[in-house]
Amino acid sequence: MSSPTEFNGARRRNRHRATVILTAAALLAGSAAVSGFAAAPAIAADQANLTGIVLGVGANESQRIVSWYSSADTAQSIQLAPTASLVAGAFRTGATTFAAIGSANIATSGGFNRHATITGLSENTPYSYRVGSEGNWSTAYTFTTQTFDGNYDFLFLGDPQIGSSGNVAKDGAGWAATLNTAVAANPTAELLVSGGDQVETANTEAQWDAFLAPDTLRQIPFAATIGNHDVGGKAYEQHLATPNTDRSGAYYSNGDPTSNTSGGDYWYIYKDVLFIDLNSNSYSTAQGGGGDDAHIGYVTNVVNQHQAEAKYTVLVYHHAIYSPADHAKDGDNKTRRVDYPTAFSNLGVDLVLQGHDHSYSRSYEIKNGAKANPDEQPGATDVYPGPGGVIYVTANSSSGSKYYDLTTPDSSGTSGAGNGADPLKPSDYWYNSVENQEHVRSYVKVQVAADQLTVQTIRSGTCDAPNAAVELGKVAWCGPNSGASAAQPVGSVVDSVAIHPNHGNGEDIQVTVPTAAPGEFGWTIDGRNGLVDLGTAVEHNGEYFQATGQINPILVSDTRHTQSPWSISASVGDFRDGTNTFSGKYLGWSPKIVTPGAGAVAGAAVASGYDAGDGLSVSRGLGTADQGHARGTAKLGADLDLKIPSAIDKGSYRATLTLTALSS
Repeated sequence: MSSPTEFNGARRRNRHRATVILTAAALLAGSAAVSGFAAAPAIAADQANLTGIVLGVGANESQRIVSWYSSADTAQSIQLAPTASLVAGAFRTGATTFAAIGSANIATSGGFNRHATITGLSENTPYSYRVGSEGNWSTAYTFTTQTFDGNYDFLFLGDPQIGSSGNVAKDGAGWAATLNTAVAANPTAELLVSGGDQVETANTEAQWDAFLAPDTLRQIPFAATIGNHDVGGKAYEQHLATPNTDRSGAYYSNGDPTSNTSGGDYWYIYKDVLFIDLNSNSYSTAQGGGGDDAHIGYVTNVVNQHQAEAKYTVLVYHHAIYSPADHAKDGDNKTRRVDYPTAFSNLGVDLVLQGHDHSYSRSYEIKNGAKANPDEQPGATDVYPGPGGVIYVTANSSSGSKYYDLTTPDSSGTSGAGNGADPLKPSDYWYNSVENQEHVRSYVKVQVAADQLTVQTIRSGTCDAPNAAVELGKVAWCGPNSGASAAQPVGSVVDSVAIHPNHGNGEDIQVTVPTAAPGEFGWTIDGRNGLVDLGTAVEHNGEYFQATGQINPILVSDTRHTQSPWSISASVGDFRDGTNTFSGKYLGWSPKIVTPGAGAVAGAAVASGYDAGDGLSVSRGLGTADQGHARGTAKLGADLDLKIPSAIDKGSYRATLTLTALSS
């Protein structure tokens, strides 16, 4: 039996037919069931070219945001269905739709942007979706939800910056290769998290086309981040809608959300991780925006409101404040390096993911702008941050379009804004446990577990193509140790660390409670579904005939943990023998509970319509149970009372009793 999908929340109605035969009045019961999908409203058929489709992260595990471009300004939507419900790849009538919103793109982009939020997703379910309108749908794509709790992996991708090598095709090939390699190696990864700088030039659509070309971006939710190469136009906002986004002026570098710039801060929770994503392009109030103080205020508010809902807090922004290469000594990053760390320590941040410097680094445990534990060794594979300890990670290029070489520490100090040397490894900056540049593509894998975050940086390429910066001679060498050693294979690990969170002075206790079996509600005829023979009706004083009996008992079973209410009712049609008939209103009953259970309460007695009323010709309750009732089984019965006028012609009459079960 089919049932309404999880999207419409309709009450379930199960209708079974029990045939009532009157042999001088008798009853026969049988069963069947029908139901179907609720129909979706029709959408006008208007033609539009639909491009740039990308599956974005939603506010939580049960949501996704899909964004796309349209050549026409028409009403559009997402159509969604469990993949298993498609027939030969086609969506059934009544597939769920989510209306899209959007506006005209800026002139350099052309066309219009659309996005819509998918809600109400179920765990462990493959879904298919397409965008557009009736008669003008895009290609269908699929994604699969996993469990909404427990361990999971996500992938962090640094600076694709398509176009920065000067060759969009080569950059796009490297980006696609990293996505393919990373997903093949980690097929259950649940999120793709951006380090920013999706493209080289903010509003150049050819670069966006190459960035959005891989189908991976339509299959695994992508969490966007604004980089300095994205911020100078509206294409970032047009292409990549994000959840819970605050687009106030304070979170724009120039303070003006209506200008030709992108901006905003946003957050979401995904399986015990609170992610907060910042537009780090706005760092100084002199630019017109709220600067770093506004971001700190934003993070503080989100943490205060939502940190208790998660086990970890992860911040994401573009400009790395602890990095090893060309941008390590930039004035703006020194400003952020003073502004951010103490606030992040006080707010209990566990991990910060950064981009911008096109090289890899993993910091020591940083607390209040200084190395928390002077004895922490370079490259430690396990770290145990105390209260306020934060680990900062900078990702290298995921596309190979541009790499920056490591730079040398100076004498400016070993805390705060300083770029002094690490006493334990003088070639590196004081704040970095690991620094690496091999001029090969890589990505960062983060494994979220009950009591640790494991961060691994993994090679997704070698010195061979696709690796645009190497192919085009943008760098002079390739491989470990400044090219002195041979390139390591794809899939090899650059760095790995397990971050073990601090539990303060107490002892935290965790238990995982699995999803309870949903249970079922249903009913059957108890025992053999035989003929209920009311015998030969007896005449009374020449006024009426009467026959009595009992229905076959109805066995009700309700094992649902929701303890939702249920009811069973019945009505009977006309009695017929050939062309002779009489109304079903003459049949009455007295419901009873034969075997108690499942919270069952008998319905009210209904008199034969011969005496008064409509009898069972209208729906009458056989039994009910209220919300919160005990789970279990019950057996319902009813004594039948048939009174018919003596003027009814002789014959054996049959009627159909229809039983209807309702459950929430």
